Amino acid sequence: MENIIEETAEQVVEQVEQTETEVTEAVDTEVVDTEAVETEERADSEEISFEDLGLDEATLAAVERKGFKVPSPIQVLAIPRLLNGDANIIAKARTGTGKTAAFGLPIVQRIRGQHDGVRALVLEPTRELAVQTCKELQSFGDGEFPRVSVLYGGAAYNKQINELKRGVEIVVGTPGRVQDHLERGTLKIDKIDYFILDEGDEMLDMGFVEDIEAIFAQANPNSRILLFSATMPKPILKIAEEFMGDYEICEEEGFVEEPLLIDQSYLFVREGDKIEALVRLIDISPDFYGLVFTQTKNDADLVSRLLDERGYEVAALHGDIPQGQREKILARFRSKKTRVLVATDVAARGIDISGLSHVINYSLPFDAATYVHRIGRTGRAGATGSAVTFLRPEERRRLEYLRNAVRRAAKGEMQEGTVPSVDDVLNTKRARMLEHLKTQLEHPADDGYAQMAEDLCENQDAKTVLAGVLSAWYGKTLDKSHYGDIRECTGSRPGKGGRSVVVDPDQKRLYVQLGKRDGYNARSLAAYFSGLLHIPGHKVDRIEVTQNFSLISLPLASAEKVLQMAKDDRSLPHIHVDTQESGGADRGGGDRGGRRGFGGGRRFGAGGGDRHFGRGDWDGKKSRGFRSDHGRANVHTPTERVGASAYKKANRKKNEF
Repeated sequence: MENIIEETAEQVVEQVEQTETEVTEAVDTEVVDTEAVETEERADSEEISFEDLGLDEATLAAVERKGFKVPSPIQVLAIPRLLNGDANIIAKARTGTGKTAAFGLPIVQRIRGQHDGVRALVLEPTRELAVQTCKELQSFGDGEFPRVSVLYGGAAYNKQINELKRGVEIVVGTPGRVQDHLERGTLKIDKIDYFILDEGDEMLDMGFVEDIEAIFAQANPNSRILLFSATMPKPILKIAEEFMGDYEICEEEGFVEEPLLIDQSYLFVREGDKIEALVRLIDISPDFYGLVFTQTKNDADLVSRLLDERGYEVAALHGDIPQGQREKILARFRSKKTRVLVATDVAARGIDISGLSHVINYSLPFDAATYVHRIGRTGRAGATGSAVTFLRPEERRRLEYLRNAVRRAAKGEMQEGTVPSVDDVLNTKRARMLEHLKTQLEHPADDGYAQMAEDLCENQDAKTVLAGVLSAWYGKTLDKSHYGDIRECTGSRPGKGGRSVVVDPDQKRLYVQLGKRDGYNARSLAAYFSGLLHIPGHKVDRIEVTQNFSLISLPLASAEKVLQMAKDDRSLPHIHVDTQESGGADRGGGDRGGRRGFGGGRRFGAGGGDRHFGRGDWDGKKSRGFRSDHGRANVHTPTERVGASAYKKANRKKNEF
């Protein structure tokens, strides 16, 4: 620690001596290339401007206030059509390409002034997007008209109703809350001139089709319909055919989607070392500002708390956060007072924040679509970003599937990376400190500080004094004790057939007498043991399901607990420690039953194809997995089960867990 501070002090002293020379050289060599500047200005003048799109002076003033310089491709295509024509429009536009201005500027221009009733309705998939779009539309007006109101769930009805009574020209809202106001009679849309569906594909993914259809039924049939969507799947075109009649598709000609400007990497990290790896990634990054994704609310709270305890500006966002607190959290994050936001996928839907440097997949997403949706929040609008995924050793098998899917969907490539060493992190922090100090030293010190420096250095070595000052100012910033150890992720060994099998010393491999014949798959097995042991579903790892049995890996404590439970409670399936540590395909079914084998033992089902997953599937609050009316986990005795007739749906209830 002392050596590091002394080295820092020595470099600062050298910088002080060189500062005057460097500044002088910089001034002497500064040359302004007037001809190049003029050429660039001429090139810029040939570009399409907002004035060319038909916007009036008041709207152009709003554009100038917003700092918009050159219209984006979707704005060039959409704005003239909305100002001059009357056709319905489908616009293919990704988030971050200026689509709000593409429909907002012409609509604000066309309905400027006070009107009797709502003239435009904008539907957004999430409350965050609704609030954001509302603010953006308000900024396009003159401060008085058009009046814009936002409607979304989780906020008080009274305030929204009062705004609607006072009169608004534009309503922005989520489908559910808009439908509520229509049913209450507090919102009328029978006179609207514009019906805008924003993020159409996202609304379909979130299941808003029925709400949208119900809203369409009450809207002015002669209103102009505008649909903005990042993709054009068949359901989008189906909506267009059903409600829009004749329409134009607005998309940049010859546009080829470029690969995401995101550096994608994955790191193999044990579960217990993830927080340490995250801390190192944050500290080695020059200006970390990112989202950290977890699978569960509990994980989000835990990661947030651990980072907060170590001095980071962090907050958690998940479904249990009240709406008022949620908005405050997002406001702090947007203003960068909070640098790290730990969120679940559901809670992060609709969050549109520019300038994110990182997206960290603290937990591996269930599918490639979720992965692409997560990482798409960085690297937007031509900016670069970094997406890092933490993989536990036992998740290696899922990696190749994810990489192939990402290759197709994101046109990018995931590369294996390594967790930065403590020395690398400290050297990087030290270099940033030096750069910051050098910048500060370019400004001359006040006489008072110069006198203090002289007093401090009296009868002492200046380098030693400066090292002491740095130590007092920066404290333990360069202290190695801030970081813990990370165990190396090794332990792969060949299984049968030459396959590589990862052995995690923190887990125990278990044989479970439940298989596909009992209606189980990997997801339902994870849910079963999550409910049985009250652990997060992702703790049930390396699930292999065969026809007659399954193999799972559990944390050591959970494995010991379930082994004892299976021994004490005969209503549970047979479970024992798997000693082969190879794939399930290498095991036979009938000869592994043990004391409760398949030949003369019990069968445990998940309800076969009639299984139903309720909203509480993953919350771990149900008792112990699947239960029948007799309190047993869907047990089938040999006399009960005589073939396919045992699975008649008419005689069985749906199982929820």
